[in-house]
Amino acid sequence: MTGRMKFVWVALRLTMGWTFFWAFIDKLFGLGFATEPASAWVAGGSPTLGYLKFATAGPFAPLFQAIAGNVFVDWLFMLGLGLIGLALLLGMGVQIAGWSGALMMAFMWLSNLPPANNPIVDDHIIYIFVLIGLATVKAGQWFGLGPWWSRKVKDYPLLV
Repeated sequence: MTGRMKFVWVALRLTMGWTFFWAFIDKLFGLGFATEPASAWVAGGSPTLGYLKFATAGPFAPLFQAIAGNVFVDWLFMLGLGLIGLALLLGMGVQIAGWSGALMMAFMWLSNLPPANNPIVDDHIIYIFVLIGLATVKAGQWFGLGPWWSRKVKDYPLLV
């Protein structure tokens, strides 16, 4: 792979990592971007309640509305955002972060069908392909802790 291609994958990895990690931080502390301070997780708010209860639409909306605000779902969602974001930012565990991030994006896409501006494709679908690409090319091997991490988990290839 050429240096330019590696740069593109590193840039995608870091921007996707920051996208996930920023969502985690904003929902945790309620920084006023997507989450108001009174709704922050540390203030007792639910990171899933508002979206899943009021913003879901389409054939799967009742399923997503039924799990809105569930403590287990809140923890799973926040752990997913935080760990996927950190893994991508650090270049560690990019393979599992890419696949699990793609799964999270697929659920988010399913929660609001059809997408507002296109009957099939929205940003979640684009993110799915980017995350699968990151996992497939093992983008953590460049500019990050990926090489060190790969040596530590060499017996567990999914964790690379």
